[in-house]
Amino acid sequence: MTPKEIVSYLDEYIIGQKDAKKVVAIALRNRYRRLQLPKEIQDEVMPKNILMIGSTGVGKTEIARRMAKIMGLPFIKVEASKYTEVGFVGRDVESMVRDLVVSSINLVKEEHRNKSTQDIEKYVLDKIVEKLIPPLPKGASEQKVEEYENAANKMRQKVLNGEMDHLKIEVEAPKRTFEIEDGNMPAEFAKVQETIAKVFIASPKDSPKKEVTIKEAKELLKVEASEALLDLEAIKQEGLKRAENSGIIFIDEIDKVAVSGNGGQRQDPSKEGVQRDLLPIVEGSVVNTKYGSIKTDHILFIAAGAFSLSKPSDLIAELQGRFPLRVELDSLDEEALYKILTQTKNSILRQYEALLSVEDVHLSFSDTAIRALAHYSQVANEKTEDIGARRLHTVVEQVIEEISFEAENYKGKEVEITEILVKEKLESLVADSDTAHYIL
Repeated sequence: MTPKEIVSYLDEYIIGQKDAKKVVAIALRNRYRRLQLPKEIQDEVMPKNILMIGSTGVGKTEIARRMAKIMGLPFIKVEASKYTEVGFVGRDVESMVRDLVVSSINLVKEEHRNKSTQDIEKYVLDKIVEKLIPPLPKGASEQKVEEYENAANKMRQKVLNGEMDHLKIEVEAPKRTFEIEDGNMPAEFAKVQETIAKVFIASPKDSPKKEVTIKEAKELLKVEASEALLDLEAIKQEGLKRAENSGIIFIDEIDKVAVSGNGGQRQDPSKEGVQRDLLPIVEGSVVNTKYGSIKTDHILFIAAGAFSLSKPSDLIAELQGRFPLRVELDSLDEEALYKILTQTKNSILRQYEALLSVEDVHLSFSDTAIRALAHYSQVANEKTEDIGARRLHTVVEQVIEEISFEAENYKGKEVEITEILVKEKLESLVADSDTAHYIL
């Protein structure tokens, strides 16, 4: 997708923040551009990492999440505050790269599985029909073979149509695997784990036969079919390659490991240590994973933080230099909150309407009610902590709580949320700053 197309897609889900969308769109497009270059130039083109600065709830994480979804790229979101420097108890920063590799391999495996859907379905169908109509012995006459084929084809159609789903057949339970997808596990420990797993899997008791309905067997046999038909080694290599060249790591709460000059955060020495451990990964190094080594030179890093108690300049200078693109996101005003409720695809209002339609309750919101919801959200943000668009969830939930709780009383009815109802539910709460602090 071109940068304009990426921004257009992001506009469907995120209001405003044009600068941030533009920077992200160009960074994504440059991933594609680099891969079209000759090999010798490819290695020289390094990704331009991005630092997003903005208060909570303005769309930092949503931009990253949506862009990864649209591009189908290996992507993980991590929180900087969850990591500790080497020597402290906790996750080391290299584990984020291992997590990215796992995410990439799962992405490639899913793609291969989708491409092999027909083969997998055929494998499952053949196995089930084989259980229902055992194969003929060798040397059977042509007439017997023809009769068997006719009977098998009829049975296939019945299984496909779900007519046989209630019947029970005996299948082998999927093998228990002892793999633990732990991104914090060093490669050498992963190899030991793999060896132990092979010993256990070799046990005949590991794959007991169990009696299940054909409906359940279809799902169990899909797992078996995937293992039998997919080239797992090729998937692993493709996953590693894709993580190296197209991977994106979104580091949220980067401000939580910044050491501000006021001395309050200096009591935690691990914060600066996390930054120093992060530096070689962002600069480019080799990380060992259970699937093989991966170079981090061309992974795109996007860091984000509110920086309410610290400043970007409180990060160590070397790390600041590895995030050359900086973009500040705007705070959300009342108009922006109104647009989030009305213009975004699958907005929170559409979600509640869909949820209550399950109970045959036809919920709708008048325009003046939506304006009031945006207004009270903005006032609550000003009076208490500014949590941006997240405030909308709290406010809307407060307004429709009773309707949602007593949904059976509204079955088959049209229920309109009006400005009067919104005021009734929220005005007294927002007016009392103590109550607003705890409820909203």
